[in-house]
Amino acid sequence: MDLAELLDRSGLAVLDHLERQAAVPVLDGLQAQGDLLVIPWALVARTVRISDYAYWAPVPPGGAELVRGAAGRNPHTLVADPGTCRWTTAVRDPLVLGIAAFENTAPVYLIHPEHGGSGVAPGSWLVRRQQEGETGRPRRLIAD
Repeated sequence: MDLAELLDRSGLAVLDHLERQAAVPVLDGLQAQGDLLVIPWALVARTVRISDYAYWAPVPPGGAELVRGAAGRNPHTLVADPGTCRWTTAVRDPLVLGIAAFENTAPVYLIHPEHGGSGVAPGSWLVRRQQEGETGRPRRLIAD
């Protein structure tokens, strides 16, 4: 799938400088999009938990906004074909960086106005905020 098709299907938009005919890669491992990390659940399953009372919602046709960047701009939106992905924010992460988890049976996509699109292969995933800083010093969230 290329970026133009993904945007047509989702109804979302990206900045004009992004190449609409570029193929959107679908990856099956650890990946980043700006200030977010998408981590295979198997890598965090020993430490991260989903609440016993979690509500899993299907990703709606217009996508599920996972997080907005600095000053409320530039959302990271998860988009999926109907019936192929469910998500929850009931994540219990000891690093306090987890914002959502999702499970998908077909490729899904993250769309961001500045970064374009990236694809996530079928599986179970944790979405975390990224942080930066030197070892032994206070760390801060990366702002998009």
